[in-house]
Amino acid sequence: MKTHKILVLLGHPDTESMCCEFADSYAKGAMLVGHEVRRVNIGDMKFDPILHHGYKVIQELEPDLKKLQEDIRWCDHFVIIYPSWWSTMPALLKGLFDRMWLPGFAYKFLPSGIGWQRLLKGRTARVFVTSDSAPLLARFLFGDNTNEIQDGILWFAGFYTRMKKVGPMKKISPLNRAKWVSKFEDWGARVY
Repeated sequence: MKTHKILVLLGHPDTESMCCEFADSYAKGAMLVGHEVRRVNIGDMKFDPILHHGYKVIQELEPDLKKLQEDIRWCDHFVIIYPSWWSTMPALLKGLFDRMWLPGFAYKFLPSGIGWQRLLKGRTARVFVTSDSAPLLARFLFGDNTNEIQDGILWFAGFYTRMKKVGPMKKISPLNRAKWVSKFEDWGARVY
């Protein structure tokens, strides 16, 4: 079996959330079968998520953002786990990508002005989005709310990305919660 270098990013700011439990379980499953794993909790990171001048002026990256960039360059498989809040990712996660997904790191525009080079090409990503609604119902009511991360962020930089919507999480029973935790551990072992 090929071993992978896996980065697991918890995109939920609460480290006591169910998403954190899922991230820990995924990492545990991957490590149990011999993969190298690094874990990052967005809620533990110290950075300003606001682009104060848009991209006219690139703000100096805080040490935690520089370290995350190093971890992303290191990995060959990037796992992101976050909840859907108002049909999108949490603001802190969006701010993280706004700040560190920069030209020279994730992509480079071609001198002609047409097209770009994907600087993180050859990597895979797996994004798990939890929701209080059943995935089919959420898709019917709100459409596919994962295009921004799947295509606008990860694909743009060169990642082959697979999405998995997980739910419903609202009023989940302890038995069903344990089943989800077990599934995440299994997915980590299979690099799913």
